[in-house]
Amino acid sequence: MAGESGRKGRPLLVAVAVDALGTGLYLPLSLLYFLKVTDLDLATIGLLISVTTALTLPVPIVVGRLADRFGPRLVVAGGQALQGVGFLLYLTVSGVGSLVAAVLVTSVGLRVYWSSVFTLIADLADAEGAEAKDHWFARTGMIREAGAGGGALLAGTLLAFDSAGVYDGLIVGSGVAFLAAALVVVLAVPPVPHAPPPAHGPSGHRALLRDRPYLALIGTCTIFALCSTFLALSLPVYVVQGLSGPDWVSGPLLALNTLLLATCTGALTRFVRRRCTRARAMALAGGLWALWCAASAAAVLLPSGALVPYLVAVVVCYTAAEMISGPATNALAADAAPAGSRGTYLAAFQYSFAGANIVAPGLFGLLFSQDRLLPWLVVGLLAALGAALMLRLERHLPQEPAPAVFRKGRGTPTSSGGR
Repeated sequence: MAGESGRKGRPLLVAVAVDALGTGLYLPLSLLYFLKVTDLDLATIGLLISVTTALTLPVPIVVGRLADRFGPRLVVAGGQALQGVGFLLYLTVSGVGSLVAAVLVTSVGLRVYWSSVFTLIADLADAEGAEAKDHWFARTGMIREAGAGGGALLAGTLLAFDSAGVYDGLIVGSGVAFLAAALVVVLAVPPVPHAPPPAHGPSGHRALLRDRPYLALIGTCTIFALCSTFLALSLPVYVVQGLSGPDWVSGPLLALNTLLLATCTGALTRFVRRRCTRARAMALAGGLWALWCAASAAAVLLPSGALVPYLVAVVVCYTAAEMISGPATNALAADAAPAGSRGTYLAAFQYSFAGANIVAPGLFGLLFSQDRLLPWLVVGLLAALGAALMLRLERHLPQEPAPAVFRKGRGTPTSSGGR
């Protein structure tokens, strides 16, 4: 049964890989593309993108209800299709109006996708038992890292030619990748049974607003999401300006982070899941992030010759926290959502990541401008606070199954009692 349901889920893994490839193809372009095709300056482009993206923040509220009412599969495909159309609209950008229109369509698609894809993954994982969620979230995360990393590497290589044809080709490739991923979801991912909303009593957003433990989970996970955004944001600036280190080292360190996430998340998830609950795994991740912050701050005491190997160890510590936190967080959020309202709850849960992405750049800039060690002090304390809150919150969340036992040599989890 587990093998059959696993085969049914393979098309989704293909769709995730193609989607991630499209993301990776665009990442190195980002602001650079608009600088090439418009006369706008960098500050104006950045402001337009930020404001337009902020306009999409209410989207998850609607998407969650759609996923609960109609199932998440077509909602996920719709989000991917919107992103594909949005990227193709990038080819028409010539000024403010066309830029805002293209970014708005793409950003709405992005919100729709991320507000529904975790519900689809959790529903598919249910066919293998509740314990399969950790494995599914770990596996899809690894595929996403590999696809995005491969796409970014390819795009970075092609951008060395610096021609208009290469820029447009990468945009087309990204758009086509998202449209292809949407087709895979529609044509190959099987419909997944989902529980209807309850006929009586509060449901959807009314139930969520009364669910204090779940709201506390969203708040606590916002802290962890803030930690998980800080590496790429802080490392290049801190190494060069805070440590007077070589400017070349940030790229390989970030690549190491991506490589470990793409190859080791599943194995570490299995190891941790055998030994502790999801809430305690998240607390462990918070402790590792606090250790990462303390170690990053201590780097100022090192001689220059020891800096690079030391930073490698620091990044490994950060990445271990990220590998532990991601699958446990998503699995816990999915299982804590009541039947019939999972789409609404998981869509709302995405606000933890949206909030962190909004706050993190400004927070780091403000703190680093005051003192180079201040970001590490503040984020380290937040990580420790998140770990403590998670341990306290565990008793108020639905009781989860006992840690899974994984068959040797295979990635498929079974219940602790066997099948």
